Amino acid sequence: MTLSTFAFFVCGLAALIVGAEWLVRGAARLAASVGISPLVVGLTVVAFGTSSPELGVSVMSSLSDQAGIAVGNVVGSNICNVLLILGLSALFAPLIVARQLIRIEVPLMVGVSFLFAFMALDREFGRLDGILLFGGAIVYTVWVIRRSRRESQESRKNSSMTEGENPPATGGVKSLVWQLCLIVAGLALLGLGASWLVDAAVTLARHFGVSDLLIGLTVVALGTSLPELAASVMASIRGERDIAVGNIVGSNLFNILVVIGFTAIVAPEGIPVAETAVQFDIPVMLAVAAACLPIFFSGHLIARWEGLLFLSYYIAYTLYLILNALQHQALPLFTTAMVGFFLPLTGITLMVCLVRAYRQKHTHPSHS
Repeated sequence: MTLSTFAFFVCGLAALIVGAEWLVRGAARLAASVGISPLVVGLTVVAFGTSSPELGVSVMSSLSDQAGIAVGNVVGSNICNVLLILGLSALFAPLIVARQLIRIEVPLMVGVSFLFAFMALDREFGRLDGILLFGGAIVYTVWVIRRSRRESQESRKNSSMTEGENPPATGGVKSLVWQLCLIVAGLALLGLGASWLVDAAVTLARHFGVSDLLIGLTVVALGTSLPELAASVMASIRGERDIAVGNIVGSNLFNILVVIGFTAIVAPEGIPVAETAVQFDIPVMLAVAAACLPIFFSGHLIARWEGLLFLSYYIAYTLYLILNALQHQALPLFTTAMVGFFLPLTGITLMVCLVRAYRQKHTHPSHS
């Protein structure tokens, strides 16, 4: 049993690495071929593809009368995407944040997160909530693709007028088919690898009597976020930083709009929301989403130290969940240390970054 679990872990890890490499390579080339930016590919194709495990897990858990996993999976995944995945990606290479993300997608992610929290106040996501969320996903996807294609066409037109020649060919149908095959194969390997890793972890957690909500917030959330982790870290290593950041922001939007939206539509009696999720986990998700604003705005860069800050908070959040589940005697001391020291220190640090970025912008307006 132990040897079999270890074998699944190793094979799952290998599948994640290879799948991420194929997905990022195919997505980067697809962006150039069809005339949309790598950022938009990250926000849509890569984000939606790597978030498909969350959709599958949430729908199946809701239909199996385990809605704690459905909500915990989405909330935990969104926390994991920002704190763990962006943190690790920034540690590998500082991430330049595109202006479009700062102006549109990050504020949209924060707004959608607050809408999610508002809908959860009545302790249930009903069918009407699901229709509104899923409809928003369709409108956003159509709008962002059309906008990118329009901007790309204008850019090519200006370029051809300046250079006096036609834009280069994109490689033809055969090249496009090959890129799509790379993306599909990469997504398949990511899903398979994540599934192998998650199955053993969930079985083990249930053996020790861990609640469905805690499993969703930790084991399942981390497991279903492994495709995003592999894709974003690989994109960062390959220099495709628009894909790395766009994947995270797009995945968080997809998790709320599509995963919760579609699950609420198909669930027989809606999705009940646990009291603990409303009182603690959803507010943490809101705080994490809001924390992106000062970090993304300060210099349009996620530096290595900011990545380390995100990563340390993910470790602290996970440790809190474990201590709380075990009702460990160290929990009050740990909570006091986080609330009384680390959180205020982080707030001061982010404010200093914002003030410094504001001064640089007004001192050197030509670079804004």
